[in-house]
Amino acid sequence: MEYLFGIDLFNFAYWWECHEVFESFWHAVGQDTQQGNCFQALIQLAAANLKRFLGNELAAQKLARSALARLQTLPHLYMGMDMLELRGIVQDDITRSGQARLLVKLLNP
Repeated sequence: MEYLFGIDLFNFAYWWECHEVFESFWHAVGQDTQQGNCFQALIQLAAANLKRFLGNELAAQKLARSALARLQTLPHLYMGMDMLELRGIVQDDITRSGQARLLVKLLNP
């Protein structure tokens, strides 16, 4: 349930709070695990959104690139997300310098 709450926080622009939720998962599952890698990518995407909102596009781009590198190591479908789609969204975000709002979509069960 907390995972879904973290996704909602991300999508409703509570990026700092989202970071806090996902960081607790990241520590719980282990930083060097596949799940930990996924949570770290989501944390970086939340931080990228926050940096962009604060006007620091350079930091936002760096974080988004780091997140994209982590997302590329994950299977096509992972933790309720279509990673191919998410990677495409992040790549578009990087290319367009954040002109579109970055959201995390979950697949329907």
